[in-house]
Amino acid sequence: MGSDLKSGVARPMLQAIPTIGESGVSETSDWKQKYRDTVLEMEAEQKRWQQIEKVLRRLINRLCAAGMGVNETLDTELAEVAAANRRSAEVDELETLVSTLTTAVTAVDQVAPILPRSANGGRWESACAATGLLLDRLAQSETDIDTKAGALRVELTKARTDAELAAILGHAADLVQARNAMAEGERQQAATVLSAVNLRLEELLEYFDSSADASRAGHEDTAQLDARLMTQVRELSDGSNQATDLASLQALVTQGLESVGQSVREFREREERRLLEQNAQAEEMRRRVASLEGETRALNEKLAAERDRARIDPLTNICNRKAFDERLAQEIARRAITQGPVSLLVWDIDDFKTINDTYGHRAGDRVLQTVAKYLAQGIQSTDFVARIGGEEFTMVLIGPALEAAQQIADELRETIASLRLHFRGTPVHVTISCGITPLLDHDTPGRAFERADAALYKAKNGGKNSCFAG
Repeated sequence: MGSDLKSGVARPMLQAIPTIGESGVSETSDWKQKYRDTVLEMEAEQKRWQQIEKVLRRLINRLCAAGMGVNETLDTELAEVAAANRRSAEVDELETLVSTLTTAVTAVDQVAPILPRSANGGRWESACAATGLLLDRLAQSETDIDTKAGALRVELTKARTDAELAAILGHAADLVQARNAMAEGERQQAATVLSAVNLRLEELLEYFDSSADASRAGHEDTAQLDARLMTQVRELSDGSNQATDLASLQALVTQGLESVGQSVREFREREERRLLEQNAQAEEMRRRVASLEGETRALNEKLAAERDRARIDPLTNICNRKAFDERLAQEIARRAITQGPVSLLVWDIDDFKTINDTYGHRAGDRVLQTVAKYLAQGIQSTDFVARIGGEEFTMVLIGPALEAAQQIADELRETIASLRLHFRGTPVHVTISCGITPLLDHDTPGRAFERADAALYKAKNGGKNSCFAG
């Protein structure tokens, strides 16, 4: 009877039957070696498959994590698959979960095959809104960045997948980098102008110093001339007193006058040279100051244009929230002095999200532009209108009392409600609601806006397409 290879226990079935080869040598030892080799290979193969199983389970966990957020039902299935995978579930259980997961994925594809991220509408809409805001900010410069940002804005309205949105964000990042480079260039230009200003100021100081030096030199020359003339006059007087005849007196006077004339001529020549130098310096300084004034004027105009652009909403081309905050504060301060009636109006486009969802962001932009246009046309030049965000607008009316302000608001509301807007051949009905409040004594911008916003809330709850004063 033979022996088991591992335990050494005698088993009849494993009894080695000696065989004799051609050489007459027993092959029992070769058979045992082959058996051992086979066992070792199987153990190695088992270890390799165990390692592959670990890698595959880690991969399943990663894929489940990557797929989360597309759909709530799908998230639940993915969580169950990940949990079963972490506890090393058996193949039968995993196959059942994979089958259920496949059904969930198919259902998601049937609901939104083109919009894989729209199942979680809130996140998709928030991402598109944030991207649109970024592009609006980039469109506030009169450069090709404005044009490119506008083109990306159009592409954003057509985006349907995460990949398309990611591509738009990549291009927007390039525009941000370009805008930063432009801002750095403008900063360097401003630094250059300021450096030139410092240089001109130093030249002015040098000019004034040289003028002061020239003035002191002229004063010293005058004093020296005066002292020299006094000395020459005294010498002439003393010589005249000592002269004994007319000839010697005449010679003495002639010599004295020639000396005085020479001193005067030398003084005049020095003064003329000094005057020419001062005139040349003054002319050069006038030229440099004129150049500096031109550079400063150009810089001020550019800064003023930048300030104006920073207060304009690029989509509707009316004032933005920053300009509104400044104007409201100014009107409150002015009213404290004049005590004249001023009304604050807050507008909101009714069901604007429905317009965006039904017709797309491009149609929504068109609606915003149209509403802004008619609101701006319906007020006086002394009044104010702004878009303060999304579909919300504000207006400041100077002069009319509350009742008259509500009448103006109703006329504007009716005008917009009567518009016949179309987008790609489809009619788009637009209405707006408004909240109105007068500015009161000791008012603040925050309190005034809260009252107008509360009035708008009541207009919305009252059925929309209405104006409410409060």
